Amino acid sequence: MSFTDIGETRCRPDEARVFEHGWQSWSPTGAYRLDDSPPRPADETIQILCYRPETPVPAGVFQGEGLLAVDPGDGSVEVWSAPDPLQVPSIRARRVGPDRLVISANGPVRHHRAEGGLDAALREWATTVAAGHAPASFPAVPPMWCTWYGYWGKVTDADVIENLELSERLGLGADMFLIDDGYEAEIGDWLEPRPEFGSLARAVDAMTAAGRRTGIWTAPFLVGHRSRIFREHPDWLVGGAYAGRMWDQELAVLDVTHPGAAEHVVNVFHTFAAMGISHFKLDFVYAGALAGARHEDVDPITAYRRGLELIREGAGPDATLHGCGAPMLPSIGLVDIMRVSPDIAPTLHPKSGDISQPSQLGARLTGAAREFLHARWWVNDPDCIIVRPEVEARHEWAAHIEATGGLRGASDPIAALDDWGLETTRRLMVPTTTDPS
Repeated sequence: MSFTDIGETRCRPDEARVFEHGWQSWSPTGAYRLDDSPPRPADETIQILCYRPETPVPAGVFQGEGLLAVDPGDGSVEVWSAPDPLQVPSIRARRVGPDRLVISANGPVRHHRAEGGLDAALREWATTVAAGHAPASFPAVPPMWCTWYGYWGKVTDADVIENLELSERLGLGADMFLIDDGYEAEIGDWLEPRPEFGSLARAVDAMTAAGRRTGIWTAPFLVGHRSRIFREHPDWLVGGAYAGRMWDQELAVLDVTHPGAAEHVVNVFHTFAAMGISHFKLDFVYAGALAGARHEDVDPITAYRRGLELIREGAGPDATLHGCGAPMLPSIGLVDIMRVSPDIAPTLHPKSGDISQPSQLGARLTGAAREFLHARWWVNDPDCIIVRPEVEARHEWAAHIEATGGLRGASDPIAALDDWGLETTRRLMVPTTTDPS
């Protein structure tokens, strides 16, 4: 869809800022001066994985996905935004002369002016969008422990049980233990464990016996080319959709509008729930909103939301759905917790220089810029506490986590923590705040 000019605003060149809201969890988000160069993808694969694939940004243009706000520097704020979560236009601002911005969009847009500065305008906007789409309030979520940043894709059931026992003995307060990527045989074959992992049932039973909840990771809309699902059910795939390359393989997209694929999704989550798993981290779900040929002729956002509804059907009404790598606006009302930043990493800077990629810097910048969503649309997830000695700038990362109201989740191997790391983790492991800031 082509872009059409829809408005303009005058700015004070040295004071004005433009707020770009990224498409999904990992998309950079923040406010930029008129002369700044906002973050852009390092390559075409990252454009698919972490930005909005269908609308790459031309040079010299600001772009927000469903939200672009301009603080001209005079105390007022101009806000251009999506009309609802089902229609999410890309909205651009281009500089025309030293003090004028022209706004364009490729879909319907609402516009209003707010007073009180940019932060107040963003909070007001989020509250308005939440009305009729998100719950009126959010219960406090207890802290968790996650396997990913300590064990990566090589996690075993013994690792999970060891950290459960250490958390109990050292009083870290983790209420839920999340088994992240690495337990599964292949991407798409969620009910088939990797032989080296051991027994998923054994790990779940250990947590249940300790009075703790269990969480599981999936990338429910991805189908790896090595998977059994890819070989046996090509009719379940979105035609022409390419979700990128990860795990040393190409990635296809599950078509949740196909009756067989829909039944499969419900069955996967029903099976996990029957095992005693109640927390579901849904990762890389940007894939569900990729364009392509589906069994039913629906738009990508409608298909994405249907996929989340199928997951809820299988997981049950009391399960916790935890989005990650997820389109932001289209997820409102369908997830309980949402990652609002790129992944943290033991390193301060991303290896590629692109802050959509794992790094402390990217996680801090985008996480702080989206704090205004917490307890309005969902419970924010700023990503995990990692403070073992080899983590760069670990004091700064701990301070960032402490400043957020969102989900607290440790992800160091507990045995690897020194005295400071252990004390800091114990101090940060508290329930989420329930009031929006």
